[in-house]
Amino acid sequence: MTETARGTSHRYGTRPTMKDVAARAGVGLKTVSRVVNGEPGVTPDTERRVQDAITALGFRRNDSARILRKGRTASIGLVLEDLADPFYGPLSRAVEEVARSHGALLINGSSAEDPAREQELVLALCARRVDGLVVIPAGDDHRYLAPEMAAGIATVFVDRPAGRIDADVVLSDNFGGARAAVAHLIAHGHRRIGFIGDQPRIHTAKERLRGYRSAMAEAGLPVDDSWVSLGSTAPDRVGAATTAMLAAPEPVTALFAGNNRVTVTAVRVLRGHSRPVALVGFDDFELADLVRPAITVVAQDSAQLGRTAAGLLFRRLDGVDEPPQRWEIPTRLIPRGSGEIRPAGG
Repeated sequence: MTETARGTSHRYGTRPTMKDVAARAGVGLKTVSRVVNGEPGVTPDTERRVQDAITALGFRRNDSARILRKGRTASIGLVLEDLADPFYGPLSRAVEEVARSHGALLINGSSAEDPAREQELVLALCARRVDGLVVIPAGDDHRYLAPEMAAGIATVFVDRPAGRIDADVVLSDNFGGARAAVAHLIAHGHRRIGFIGDQPRIHTAKERLRGYRSAMAEAGLPVDDSWVSLGSTAPDRVGAATTAMLAAPEPVTALFAGNNRVTVTAVRVLRGHSRPVALVGFDDFELADLVRPAITVVAQDSAQLGRTAAGLLFRRLDGVDEPPQRWEIPTRLIPRGSGEIRPAGG
């Protein structure tokens, strides 16, 4: 059989094996195994011959038996809030990169901020025997996951902690970022500062509200109830809240927006407003630096959130046994212009 014919036979007929590679390279089976699995103890020249044989034969490692021996499926699940939200793009890519570096496949889905959908997705992934889970929680009760975790499904929560169970979690410094944003507005002369945030049951919304109140209290400034609005981030709701704060007898002179969806709506409302109003948003977003004035933001490192969570997950899968860990990733204030507007007459 010619080399071409042999290659064709392997490609379209029987699948080439390590024995075929060993025979073609003129080495032992153990040497091929070492090269394929990245183990030491092989000279560069021998490794080159083995790699050439692998390429010529079209050999691909069969992971099935190896996975079965380890009792793992080489897959992990990622449950996000909303795949369309730009915040989650870098996070998802980072988790996928870490998974790929460990030879694992990533399967993801969106809960659409629905606790029932989150539970449905998570349990569906567990039923498909993923080795581990990275979850951005929509709900606040995760006791349904306790049996799965006890059965060996490694689980790390991101952006928000798990509810009513102990588990690894990786968070942004929501409190510190919000406090820095409001302190920045205060430093530019503002005393009536409004806060428009997400649903009050959401951990990030609560922490950002806490940071807002802390900065105001540290400056000795009161907070009027009409300056705080939590709820849906739908444009109609956010637009109405923004308009009400600007139309009050003593209107706010600055706004702190609790996430990127709130910020975008606030920008639209402020474009039609008669006087300048300062704005700082939590979360960076595309084109934030191109509008005029450019939007001052508290930026989260969503890629670092994803890398940290995935790294922690694979530590668990590698057998690290330690109490649940809590990691907090710093945020960064990026002044661009909208947060540096001073109040009229200030």
